[in-house]
Amino acid sequence: MRTSRHDRLGDLFSYVFLAVTFLFFAWPLLWLLSLALRTRKEVFLGVSRFIPKAPTLDNFTTILSSEKFAGYLWNALILSTSSAIGCLVVALPAAYAFSRFPFRGKGPWMMILLAFQMISPLVIMVPLYRYMAAIGLTDSHFGAAMVYIALAVPMVTWILKGFIDGIPRSLDEAALIDGCSHFAVFWRIILPLSTPGIASAFIITVIAGWSQFLVPFLLISKEALMPIGVGIFQYAGTQNDSSIQLLAAACLVSVVPAIVAFLSLQRLILGAMTAGAVKG
Repeated sequence: MRTSRHDRLGDLFSYVFLAVTFLFFAWPLLWLLSLALRTRKEVFLGVSRFIPKAPTLDNFTTILSSEKFAGYLWNALILSTSSAIGCLVVALPAAYAFSRFPFRGKGPWMMILLAFQMISPLVIMVPLYRYMAAIGLTDSHFGAAMVYIALAVPMVTWILKGFIDGIPRSLDEAALIDGCSHFAVFWRIILPLSTPGIASAFIITVIAGWSQFLVPFLLISKEALMPIGVGIFQYAGTQNDSSIQLLAAACLVSVVPAIVAFLSLQRLILGAMTAGAVKG
């Protein structure tokens, strides 16, 4: 009976903790929603009222019908998806090599790869801009996507290595005995069996690219090439207080797709991120 009572108290504290955590992170989004549903007149009256007196969807209609914001969204989609594809092209062979091939210093190289993931773009922004400007890759989606790929490859390599570690080596050995090359094993066995992990890594990279701000802000100055995050920032700098409700709607439009994608696919994502975590 004591154990049952303790379990119920533990469950209660867990639910309370989760509820408080949810409110802590959701509260700014709820305020954004409150602002986005207001009219310009109600914004001028102040922000003390949480629930708008006369809610309206006109701000979302204005944002979604604007060619400028549609361009921002399209640019964000191009950068996030192209960088995710490029990241998989680089990370998949690297993950296969780290998982299957024995070579000197494999452990230290994996730690070095993880250490690169910990470097903030803020630390390298000045040399990064000078380098990209010197080779003519500023103000281009290609240049920004290359930096996205470089930032995401370490994390994706770790994720995919853990997933490939879970594929029995006996399948590789049987294929090699039948005359397959290592590339054939990778193409015909590893890739098909790694599909869930590849899909998860792709989704994670797309979400990370979608929410990227510093890299495009640093490398892209042409408004026609800006993704949604930088576009909203530039738009905010050129507007007055009468556009707060439009900025709130634009922020929600930019944030909600990533949140919905993560919540919808969280089991797939977490499964890939924890793959191989309990293996020796």
